[in-house]
Amino acid sequence: MRPASYRDERLPRYTSYPTAPHFDAAIGPEDYGRWLAQLPGGLDASIYVHVPFCRSMCWYCGCHTTVALRGGPIADYLHALHDEIDLVAERAGRRLPVRHLHFGGGTPTILCPEQFTALMGRLHRAFDFAADAEIAIEIDPRRLDPAMITALAENGVNRASLGVQSFDPQVQKAINRVQSVEQTAGTVAGLRQAGIASISLDLIYGLPLQTVASCLDTVEQSLALSPDRISVFGYAHVPGFKKHQRRINEAQLPDGAARQEQAEAIAGRLVAAGYRRIGLDHFALPGDAMTRALDENRLHRNFQGYTTDACEVLIGLGASAIGRLPQGYVQNDTVLARYAQALAQRRPATAKGYRLSADDRLRAEVIERLMCDLDVDIGAICARHGAPRGLLDDSLLKLAPLAAEGLVTLQGSRIRLHDETRLMARKIASAFDSHLDQAARRFSPAV
Repeated sequence: MRPASYRDERLPRYTSYPTAPHFDAAIGPEDYGRWLAQLPGGLDASIYVHVPFCRSMCWYCGCHTTVALRGGPIADYLHALHDEIDLVAERAGRRLPVRHLHFGGGTPTILCPEQFTALMGRLHRAFDFAADAEIAIEIDPRRLDPAMITALAENGVNRASLGVQSFDPQVQKAINRVQSVEQTAGTVAGLRQAGIASISLDLIYGLPLQTVASCLDTVEQSLALSPDRISVFGYAHVPGFKKHQRRINEAQLPDGAARQEQAEAIAGRLVAAGYRRIGLDHFALPGDAMTRALDENRLHRNFQGYTTDACEVLIGLGASAIGRLPQGYVQNDTVLARYAQALAQRRPATAKGYRLSADDRLRAEVIERLMCDLDVDIGAICARHGAPRGLLDDSLLKLAPLAAEGLVTLQGSRIRLHDETRLMARKIASAFDSHLDQAARRFSPAV
């Protein structure tokens, strides 16, 4: 990607369309309850469970989480979460069939083994899990003891995603996350010994004091752990929204050119090591389910990034959790006290959402296919949605300057990104975003 002006633009990650900043309070608890009741039979569902607690705050973090040094707040939260599970099942009127369950945070493994087992029991009573359901959890390797590993395995967890970010001690100190290679390797070994064989690692570039050399050192140490997947995200510095990020020294952050150099160096090394590049920022081994989904044009994108999850229903559980139903999106209140109060009153904790229009659905498919396949036939998608072929001509015109620079290929209604310009995916996708406004400070740089 040559022009720096494109590289430095602040754009959505397009894990949904429309993106979360466009949700509003016009959609509330009554809408969510009605949407659940209207779900047609035969639809599989996914579940996302948010655990908004950590023992300490990583200064780069962009998640909804808070520091909990005692067990009381966690126990209180779990009481509300159990109530929400029961309420969703009640409003749906049946045990929805579930194919994917993802625990995110925060730090989901901040729960003790007994709490996690009780939570899984509640989920199994409320929902009908497929025998081969994927049950995934995000893990902080610094805080995972053998008893919790046993509890994860006994409760069916079969995929674990470990936060690494960087193994460079200087970078770790600058982001308040000191985590040794030995800790991480010990956690990976413990998980595999317990039978949780599918391991993913999360890395970040663009952190303070990072260099290409330190990024590549982290990659080498990560490769030694033989993960099935590696995700590589660009750090989003938005201190106006995440106040703890103000503790990061902005003078130590790499500029746009350095970020791009880091991203390309990491990608090059992972591809050389035999990993397939998945979309914008994921890498997987050739035999992995995500690689197979890519090859078969079954790759999807949701709030956890790239996924094999094709379910039309995503049930979001927990404070700040986002759900997606055929009718639109819903998001729970981010404030823990308000979340718990709503559920104590036997009503959904929905604080805002978005009702999808026919135009939104059309554009969402175009954007998802661009982000997943880097190749999309606009005409074919318009035909599938019963929309006029020329409906998106204005968006195609926006891409003409990029095509003239060789950054994207336009052939009639077909758009194709080249492998070497895949980092432009968010820029290309933004041409089809009819909701994109000037709130750029909410988003991360395009690279």
